[in-house]
Amino acid sequence: MKNVFKTILRWIALVGPGLFCLGFTIGTGSVTSMVKSGSVYGTQLLWVLAISAFFTWVMTYAYGHFGIVTGNTAIHGIKQHLKGGKAWAVILIAGLVVSQWISLSSILNITSNAVTEVLYRLIPGLSPDASYWMVLGMAIVIAATIWFVLNRGNYSVFEKILSVLVTLMGLAFILSMFIELPAPGTVFSGFIPRIPESAEARLFIAAFVGTTMSSPTFVIRPLILKSKGWGKADGKLQRRDAIVSASLTFIISASIMICAASVLHTRGIQVEKVLDMIYVLEPIAGRFAVALFVVGLLSAGLSSLFPIMMLAPELISDFRDGEMQTGTPLFKILTGIAALVGLTIPILGTSPVITQIASQVTLVFVLPLVILLMIILLNKRSVMGDKRPGWVFTFLMILAFLFACIVSYTGVVALGKLL
Repeated sequence: MKNVFKTILRWIALVGPGLFCLGFTIGTGSVTSMVKSGSVYGTQLLWVLAISAFFTWVMTYAYGHFGIVTGNTAIHGIKQHLKGGKAWAVILIAGLVVSQWISLSSILNITSNAVTEVLYRLIPGLSPDASYWMVLGMAIVIAATIWFVLNRGNYSVFEKILSVLVTLMGLAFILSMFIELPAPGTVFSGFIPRIPESAEARLFIAAFVGTTMSSPTFVIRPLILKSKGWGKADGKLQRRDAIVSASLTFIISASIMICAASVLHTRGIQVEKVLDMIYVLEPIAGRFAVALFVVGLLSAGLSSLFPIMMLAPELISDFRDGEMQTGTPLFKILTGIAALVGLTIPILGTSPVITQIASQVTLVFVLPLVILLMIILLNKRSVMGDKRPGWVFTFLMILAFLFACIVSYTGVVALGKLL
């Protein structure tokens, strides 16, 4: 038994980078988008999720392959090896940071709203007129706490605790899916490509791709592999890690959507407020569904806020010398700016559910550039030597690029109609 336990720990350690990226990808955006979509359209958009997960594997492997072969990081590699590389790197950093700060603000908004809604359930005497200030106050407390923890340098232990809680919620969704599993034909029909006759459906499609094909996770992957010490000899590990990460992304996201389809869609329950989503966990958690969902949602939100607030200083460090640096004055300043920017949506007081979904759409706008730059890098003989990908994998990356372009256009149209 002891040897089995050691084997499990060793396996987890080997796929560490993929699990880190999974924690970055599966957050409040994924939960909200999948629950809302499942409640409205059932399983009709499973095919979008499947395609996104497949191309997630393609790009996760591509960026990882570049990292272990060259020993370089993504931003630094673009700066060094591409014509006009400095300009492209700056554009990429700006696009990633802006989209992630928008996401940061929406996450702060939905987590603060979740806490406030729970307080209203626990303390009936609270006045609804004070809800705006309670949400804003909670957002300030969360942002300030994370900034403090980040700059004390001891956030890793806290993040591990949050990851355990997110894992528990993920397992709860998977178990709930099997308890109220729809008819197999209903699930399989979701893999047949079709778009429901609704402008909102296009918004969900863009949101799915934005939260699944997460551009930051691709870009920072070589940085994580470098900090872990992976090199050319770890090609098999890198390949397996990419498969595990993309597979778990699909399994967890699909289970959330299927749960929402079987529990909410069949009963005609619409998700308008944050706690409307708790019904998805009732088959497995019963009267504890509120506690489990809120703890899991907060953990997913908080564990996403850490890497998002760190993203700007990480990318700038990558641009400068291809290393990950924390604890510097620049790190403190940029994480502080991120925390302040994160208060924008709570200050505006907009709807947490629709804002969270809309923010995921903005993530797809930089995705085509992220894919295109890596296609060029991987096919440069001066960079990759004899480790360039074959024509089959290059073709898959081109398909991923075309898919990202189509979805980006879809996102622009959907947001235009929403606004």
